[in-house]
Order: sequence, then C-alpha cells, then structure tokens
Amino acid sequence: MSNKNSTDQATWQPQTQLVHGGALRSQFNETSEALFLTQGYVYDNAEQAEERFKSEKGGFIYSRYANPTVAMFEQRMCLFEGAEAARGTASGMAAVTASMLSVLKAGDHVVAARALFGSCRYVIDDLCPRFGITSTLVDGRELDAWAAAMTPNTRVCFFETPANPTLDLVDIEAVAAIAHANGAMVIVDNVFATPLLQHPLQLGADVVVYSATKHIDGQGRCLGGVVLGSADYVGKHLHIFLKHTGPSMSPFNAWVMLKGLETLPVRVERQCATAAQLADHLAAHEAIARVLYCGRADHPQADLARRQMSGGGQMIALELQGGKRAAFRFLNALQIIKISNNLGDAKSLITHPATTTHQRLAPQERAELGISDGMLRLSVGLEAATDLHNDIDQALNAAMRA
Repeated sequence: MSNKNSTDQATWQPQTQLVHGGALRSQFNETSEALFLTQGYVYDNAEQAEERFKSEKGGFIYSRYANPTVAMFEQRMCLFEGAEAARGTASGMAAVTASMLSVLKAGDHVVAARALFGSCRYVIDDLCPRFGITSTLVDGRELDAWAAAMTPNTRVCFFETPANPTLDLVDIEAVAAIAHANGAMVIVDNVFATPLLQHPLQLGADVVVYSATKHIDGQGRCLGGVVLGSADYVGKHLHIFLKHTGPSMSPFNAWVMLKGLETLPVRVERQCATAAQLADHLAAHEAIARVLYCGRADHPQADLARRQMSGGGQMIALELQGGKRAAFRFLNALQIIKISNNLGDAKSLITHPATTTHQRLAPQERAELGISDGMLRLSVGLEAATDLHNDIDQALNAAMRA
C-alpha cells in the first residue's frame, strides 16, 4: 500500500487534510478509501510472522491490534489534531475509559471536573474505585479548586469543555499548568467543541478524546471513538491496553468516519451559524428562563470561550419556565426537532438531561451542576434555520397554552 506525499500533509489546511490525509491506496489505486473487512493477515513466511510479532518490522497482525482502514482514520485525525499518534476505539466511552485506565493503577488519584456526561461520571465515581483508584471532583471553572485537589499521587486530570449539558468551560491552558507542575497529565474530552473549534493539545493538554459517534460521523450511523496524544503515551500505554482488552474500532465504522470527516468543516460551519441564530431567538422568548450558548456574550464564561474556542458550537442549553412539565410539553409538541439523546447529527436533536443522560445522578448532584428539571439540551442540525425557528415557536406556544 502507498501513501504519496505523506511528508507534505502536515502543511495542508484542515479542509484538505480531512479529505486526503492519511490515505493508503492498494495496488488498485482506488479513489475512495478502501474498506478492509478482515480479521487477520497472511504472512509470506514464518520468519515474517515472527518479525511482526516482535515488532521488528511494520505490518498488520490482527485487526484487534490494527487494520488498514482504521489506520487511515487514525492518521487523518492525527494530522487534523496535530497529534503524534492516535488509536480508534469501539465507542466514545471506550475512548474515555481506555485513555485513563491505560495509565492508571491502584493507588493513583484522579482529579475531574464535576460537570461530566453521566457515563464519564460512572467511570470516575464507580469504576475507578473498584481498582483502588481514588478521585476528587471539583468545580472545573475554579482554578483554585484544581490546585487544592492535587495530591502527590494525582496522575490524571480529566474534564469536558464545554461540559455536557451545561456548557460549563474549563480553562485548558491554566489547568494544564497546574497539573504539569504536580506531575499529572491532562485528558480532555473535546466532543462538544469538535476538533474544528478547539485544539486542546495546542493549549497544553496531553491527551484528547472524542466520541466519533457524534460530529465526526455526523449522520447518526455508527459508534466510534478516538484517543490522540504523544507517540510515547500511545505506544507504551494506550496501544497495549487496547490490544489486550479489545475495545477496537471496526473497519466498517472507521470507513464511515473517514467519509464523515470529509464533510465535517461544511457541516460544523452551517450548524454553528444556525445555533447562534436559534440561541438569540430562544433568549428573547418569554417562556425561556435561561439560554446557555458559548457564542453569546451573556455566557457566564464568554471571555474564556472567545479565548480558547474559534466558534460558539452547535450545542444550546435552554431552561423552560415551569420545570419538567413545561419541558415535556415542549418536547412532545416538536415536529422537526427529534427527541434523542444523541448529538452532532445532521438532524436537530433534543433531550431532557435530568431524565436521560444524567438521570443516574441524585437530584442534589444535578442541582449542584445546574441541571434543572426545566433544562433541555439542543444539538442543532442542518435543517433550514427558518424551519427550526418555526418549530420551536409552535412548540413553545403549545407548552404555554397547556
């Protein structure tokens, strides 16, 4: 297989990298990336098999370890993210879990932002303690809280920014400085910002993770995740963990993700523009108690959003007057926007975090995070902005009349 001009790809603009980066062509010189649906690989002789298992020479061994289609996806993400190495995973949560457990051991300590996706909270609160890994949850917005939580055995600082669903932000550069001064590494879940709007590695993070299920696929088709970092971290920790525990990305899903990356800039640009309009529209409606959008001047951390993000994103958090009852009436009246706990799709999707993504948290814990019974999380899609405006208006009017 060949990869022409691979040394020049790092100089390409992101839009070009996402179409051509990391392409490996077979002897047939196919235009589209080839889909290698294979479990194993044939060796020319016994000596070659021995060399590969000893890692003396390059080449594929078994698709749980590596696969040509998955390798193309990983290389394309590396180019785009500016990372030395990456590994694809079966899902976004496989990426989150592997990113941490590949470096943690009994006796280690994790500091994490309190505002996390429900499954991420499970990994921190429930899974890690089973293996003797302790943790401290902090208000990720408060730098003093990060500094105070550090201990001599703190190995990892983990957070989402913007956070799900409250859109709380964490100052990546400042937290990285605190962590590194204490010998800890920083892992950032960058899924809400997408790799287009925020670059954690450039801001000092050591590792960045994505649920490729979201914006990278972008059309609600496949599960996938990816972890990116230094060659040392991936080679000595992550790759070995994934190789032996098995949460590998399937070749078919990697191929779908490659197709999704080709249109990512076009989709995100359109979604951001529409989300900004909808956020302003919602903020002016009498039925709305609060709107949170990273691109609005009234976001509580607007200055930080401008400093570390290049756009407001596609996600909006809105809170209806009237709590859960009003929120449910609004949801049930929507006609175009669909009720779903996914996000980053071409279709606009909305969910009620208190009863879906964050339902496992106690009411007091949700209150600490600012997740009220009236809060909704809206992922803006590619529909016409006018149609989305009209759908929201009729649903709000229906909720107010009931």
